[in-house]
Amino acid sequence: MEGVTFASYIERKHFEAIQELNKQEGWTQLVERYEETRQAWNRSNIAYVMLKNEVVVGYARGLTDENVTLYICEMLISKPYRGQGLGGKLLNIIQAKYPTGRMEMLASHTSHTFYEAQNFRPFYGFRRTYEESKS
Repeated sequence: MEGVTFASYIERKHFEAIQELNKQEGWTQLVERYEETRQAWNRSNIAYVMLKNEVVVGYARGLTDENVTLYICEMLISKPYRGQGLGGKLLNIIQAKYPTGRMEMLASHTSHTFYEAQNFRPFYGFRRTYEESKS
């Protein structure tokens, strides 16, 4: 899309807009856990925002060892900007920065078709929170 740029995350400038996108998407845990989410962004070595006229319209946050594994923790594109190839472009920008790494992520029942269209293949995994480990 014309006029959309991709930039590295700058906390003071972008975090509130990221949280607003999370709120609009219904990702309430990220919104409610404000300080933990802010710390996660500050400590992630993959942190990009998508800007249209200096307004955040999308983002991706992830972690990498820079050689083998590249994990996307969250990626979100504002609804008016979906379906324009921006998410795929952002993923390609990130993967090009770490060309030897395999990119991995979790998908929901509504997002899996997007990732399959980007040539990702499904794989089996597990997840547990700290609270769940106490059971």
